[in-house]
Amino acid sequence: MSEDSGLTHLAPDGSARMVDVSGKTVTRRLAAAEGFIRMSENTLDAIVEGTAPKGDVLATARIAGIQAGKRTGDLIPLCHMLPATSIRVEIEPDRGLPGLRAYAEASIAGTTGVEMEALTAVGVALLTVYDMAKGIDRGMVIERIRLLRKEGGRSGTWAAAPDG
Repeated sequence: MSEDSGLTHLAPDGSARMVDVSGKTVTRRLAAAEGFIRMSENTLDAIVEGTAPKGDVLATARIAGIQAGKRTGDLIPLCHMLPATSIRVEIEPDRGLPGLRAYAEASIAGTTGVEMEALTAVGVALLTVYDMAKGIDRGMVIERIRLLRKEGGRSGTWAAAPDG
């Protein structure tokens, strides 16, 4: 198996490998991802009001998401170490769940995309919410982490279909 088969992380002998991106053109790359955590109304109220026992859940989760996005290459074995030029994480209440929506955007001028950085930022932000609020609600559910869009590189722009 090889890049010709579309499986870029497999060497011709079938072993896992990191893709060589040294011959690719440096372009601006951007990726955005989202995910959700469902919880009880009481838990959401405690988080939004800042009365959760472990402190400011939203601020801590935003910082954790940014830090995780910067460390993606350390966490995902075949990801490249990327010097992200920007990682932004937003976390907003969604009373319809009830719960929170996490959104992350990562950008770089580089030779490979930042999709994994955006997805990792969302995942760790949501895990941090769970960690900080599990004393109130162990039944929280993290769900629907997905890539929303990516820009740059040979494949250009891609956007997910609206979630409905």
